[in-house]
Amino acid sequence: MSAGAGDGVDRAEALLVTADGAVFTGEAAGAVVPVATGELVFNTAMSGYQEVITDPSYAGQVISFTSTHIGNYGTNAADDEAALPRCRGVVVCDLAAEPSNWRATEGLEPFLRRHGVPAMTAVDTRRLARHVREAGAVPCAFGTAPEAELRAAAASAVGTDGLDLVSGVTTTEPSIHPGTAAGAASGLRIVAYDFGVKTTMVDLLSTLGTVTVVPAGTTADEVLALDPDGVFLSNGPGDPAALPGQTAAVADLVGRVPIFGICLGHQILATALGGTTYKLPFGHHGANHPVQRLETGVVEITSQNHNYAVAAGSVADAETTHVNLNDGVIEGLRSLAARAFSVQYHPEAAPGPHDARYLFGSFLDLMLARPAPAGTS
Repeated sequence: MSAGAGDGVDRAEALLVTADGAVFTGEAAGAVVPVATGELVFNTAMSGYQEVITDPSYAGQVISFTSTHIGNYGTNAADDEAALPRCRGVVVCDLAAEPSNWRATEGLEPFLRRHGVPAMTAVDTRRLARHVREAGAVPCAFGTAPEAELRAAAASAVGTDGLDLVSGVTTTEPSIHPGTAAGAASGLRIVAYDFGVKTTMVDLLSTLGTVTVVPAGTTADEVLALDPDGVFLSNGPGDPAALPGQTAAVADLVGRVPIFGICLGHQILATALGGTTYKLPFGHHGANHPVQRLETGVVEITSQNHNYAVAAGSVADAETTHVNLNDGVIEGLRSLAARAFSVQYHPEAAPGPHDARYLFGSFLDLMLARPAPAGTS
């Protein structure tokens, strides 16, 4: 046993081993296990760790935070983005033992233990981030087991390519979320596909109208039977190419009802419009990604969490509306003919800036704009 990184806690030594053989030393934390595996990614956000950890989009992944101190302000139920974390693990440099914030009801480590999330602390997460930037988002194994066992586990661990991770995080039954006073007054009905939807997304949609959240496997006919004024495609985990059923359902909805997609929803909409997707080397994970809105030239600072992107030029019937200024990735698409638009980043920004929340207003405008009757100009 060793003393934790400045927290006065006795911890077992632990190792993290990547599939390509890199080894990182540290100490066991959270729900201590001999071996945990997942695809390793890093997140650059300096706050919002609870929202990140409870984002269902991280299913199948181990999250390493580049910010040095994690857990400073504790956790509270109001900041959960889902009922429980779906990530495979958490890696930090320094895990705060005692939170200091008036909103805190629980420390981060007790939170992780309660949800059975394994973690490591006292890790050189900056070095780890540099490795992932060079090697890509590689599978890994970590825990208290001997190095040889962890190496074997890392070598056999899988990433997210070709995996349907949505079925493991989506709701099993539809649920209705009454609109706020403004949402109820609008009389609008929104159907939200739960591919791994975040609570903040549903809350913001509820300011526009009454929201019915439906399972990811809901068919287009079942959606249309709810007589929606608009359909929302949520964020979610994994490879969009592994979701042919969801893509087919959205393709059947295109042109029949206004559609707004975020993150995985953006990728599914693009695929439904004939586009293709690909995997980024190490993805975009953080709350400070610069995106330019091409219509105005304005640069938005955005929150992002995705490992896949839409191939440039692959969607013939849609225009690019936003691009990432770091690497040129398509960040937004719009099809006027299909009455549909989507963005790769998170305009609800939990955590992160609120630069892009206007997009929910754009969805409202799209739902309120009735298509012209046939035969009119």
